[in-house]
This record gives sequence, structure tokens and C-alpha cells, in this order.
Amino acid sequence: MENLFSLTVIADFLGSSLRLAVPLTFATIGGMLSERSGVYNIGLEGMLLLGAFGAAVGAFLMDTPFGGVLLGGLFGATGGLFLAVLAVSLRVNQLVAGIAINMFAIGLTSFLSRVVFGVKATTMSLPGFKPMAVPLLAKIPVIGPVFFQQDLLVYTMYGVIPLLYWLLFHTPWGLNIRAVGEYPRAVDTAGVSVYGLRYACVIVSGLLAGLGGCHLVLSQVFLFTEHMSAGKGFIALAAIILGRWNPIGGFLACLLFGACEALQLRLQFYHQDVPYQIFTMLPYIASILALIGIVGKASPPASAGIPYEREGK
Repeated sequence: MENLFSLTVIADFLGSSLRLAVPLTFATIGGMLSERSGVYNIGLEGMLLLGAFGAAVGAFLMDTPFGGVLLGGLFGATGGLFLAVLAVSLRVNQLVAGIAINMFAIGLTSFLSRVVFGVKATTMSLPGFKPMAVPLLAKIPVIGPVFFQQDLLVYTMYGVIPLLYWLLFHTPWGLNIRAVGEYPRAVDTAGVSVYGLRYACVIVSGLLAGLGGCHLVLSQVFLFTEHMSAGKGFIALAAIILGRWNPIGGFLACLLFGACEALQLRLQFYHQDVPYQIFTMLPYIASILALIGIVGKASPPASAGIPYEREGK
């Protein structure tokens, strides 16, 4: 047991927790942005899957992970565009629209993966991102290996979180987004396009979720498998609430769920006599318990989930 608590083992566990939290974090901050503008993005699961498939296709065709990021982000943003058309323009029930996106993504990626990759889908190894050490910082005991020996998408996440926080809470653009999620009529009266802001936020939400899918393929497993998002989009919905619609809070919530996933992987290794399904439930149980603990203590934007229609139409 002594070796389990060595600095090396602890650093390895924390590093795994961070890596496993990356897809969740991209999906969470994307979903949070969409909900801040008044649109529930229940389709995060599907957008993660679309991003993962796009990343696999891009890396496969262009033989570079950057091609994967390009197509993965594009596929995720396209999923966001579909949701925006349904929820903003057509004013479809946002929960139904999100579920439709999820079902569409599952069916489409399952079919196209067989068309594009054929029988090679589960045996191929795609080009991906390798860990890159940050000079000096990577040598800090424990903290260095955890935070500063990661891949490019992790470092991208480090930049996106504070950038989005600053944009939301310290710029006129962010003020408009938060106002659209609370009082869209007042924003419209002031001459700001409610539809335009919501479209932008939902599309960027899909783009960010797509980057989460890119990390699954290009930094974790280096291949695409059907249903590989494995419910991460739904865990991201819990992280949005647990993080109180704040990018930093959402990231911390994702670290918690990432730690749960890293723990279940280690429990499977150390307790091979126990059915692995028991351990794989851990992240999902944690998300349920987290939501139970925060019920009644966190409120979404007042106009989230409510379609907006301009007066006179």
C-alpha cells in the first residue's frame, strides 16, 4: 500500500484525472456558453461524437492531427448549427432538439465510420498529439508532470477557460450574452440581435464540444469507435450545473469527474476479481450525487429553454 501513495503514483493519478477531464471540460464550457445565451444544449453528447468522428476522418485523410482538429471542430460546430436552427429559428422544444441531435450523431457516425474506415476502424492507429513538456515548469515536483507535460489540446484548454471567463464577465459582448439568457426582450429593445447572439453561442458551443471529441481520438485512444463518447456529454450537463454556469467552476467540476474516471480505471486493475461494470458506474454515480447535493442551490439563466419570438411577428 505504501507504493500507492508515492509521489510518482499520485502525480500519475492526477495527470490521468486531468487528461480524462479534458473532453468533459470542452463540452462543459461549450454547453455553459449556450445556456448562458438561453439555449439548453442537450446535444453535447452528439457533438462530442461528431467531433470525435471528424477528428478521426481528418487525421486519417490528411495524416496529421491538425487535420483532425480542423474537421473535428467543424463537425462539432455543424452540430451546433443544426441545434441553433431547430431551437432558435424553428423554436422547437430545446430538450427534444438536443435529443434529436444525439440520436442523429449516433446513427450517422456509426454508419459513416464503416464506410470510411471499414474493418480497420478498431485496429488502426491514427496520428495524434504527444505530450510536450513546458521548459522549467515541467520540472516542478508533482505539479510539473501533472500540468505541464501534456498535449497541445490540454494547453489549448488552459487558454480557452480564462479567455471565456474574461469575455463573459468583463466585456460588453459577455454582458449581452448574459442579458440574452436572462431578459432577451430588453436586449432586443436595445437593438442587439437576440437571434444572432444565440446562434453564435450555440455554434461555438458545438465547436468546443467538437474539440472535446478531438481529444478523445487524437490524444487518448488514437482511433474511432462507435459510441465512444460514452455518456460524457451528459456528465458535462451535470458539470455545468455543479459549476454554476461559470467556466472556472465547470472546469473544477470536470476535474472531479475526471478523477472519478481515473479512479475507476485503477480499481479495475487492482480488483480484477470484481465485475468491471461496477467500477465503470463510478463517474455516473458521482454526477448524480453531485446534482442531488446542489439541487435548489443553483439556478440556470431565467430565459434558458424558452424560445424567443420578436413582438409583432
